[in-house]
Amino acid sequence: WYNSVRKHTRCIMSKIQIQLSDGRNINLDLYEDVAPITVKNFKKLIKENFFDGLCFHRTIKDFMIQGGGFVADGRAIKEKGGADTIKGEFLSNGVKNDLHHGEGVISMARTNVKDSASSQFFICSADCAFLDGQYAAFGKTSDEESLAVVKSISKVPTHSFMYFDDIPNEPVVIKTVILTQE
Repeated sequence: WYNSVRKHTRCIMSKIQIQLSDGRNINLDLYEDVAPITVKNFKKLIKENFFDGLCFHRTIKDFMIQGGGFVADGRAIKEKGGADTIKGEFLSNGVKNDLHHGEGVISMARTNVKDSASSQFFICSADCAFLDGQYAAFGKTSDEESLAVVKSISKVPTHSFMYFDDIPNEPVVIKTVILTQE
């Protein structure tokens, strides 16, 4: 089933692993041929250990999990900041990107400004076709176990804090992110 959904075989690919503090891992393939600026930026942040100790600060069942920008502080979150913004590699920003936002796809989060992505990313836990052409998809989970971890994180109980919604009640912390194949 999992491999039958993956219709595209990408030729330029890096592999990464998001290691969570609870021992679970999310393995991802990054497609440099789809979003070279995004992948280069993500790999740079990995090499700088930027993601170490950050959390998945927004989780929504049957949609996605978002991380890469905040540290959990009990039931609150604090923004890390410090990452440079990059060009958004998606159709509505003039860049061809045919990677469909299906379950397991990793994409860059951004504000309403098309070139505002920096370090925050999200991984789809369901089919999110409405995001196609609007966000820079740049990879996909490598295996069924990783997709199962994404889906389970998307279902955790959440709360609101200040103007943030969908924050996990129990922090889902990224221990580190490593490049397993460059």
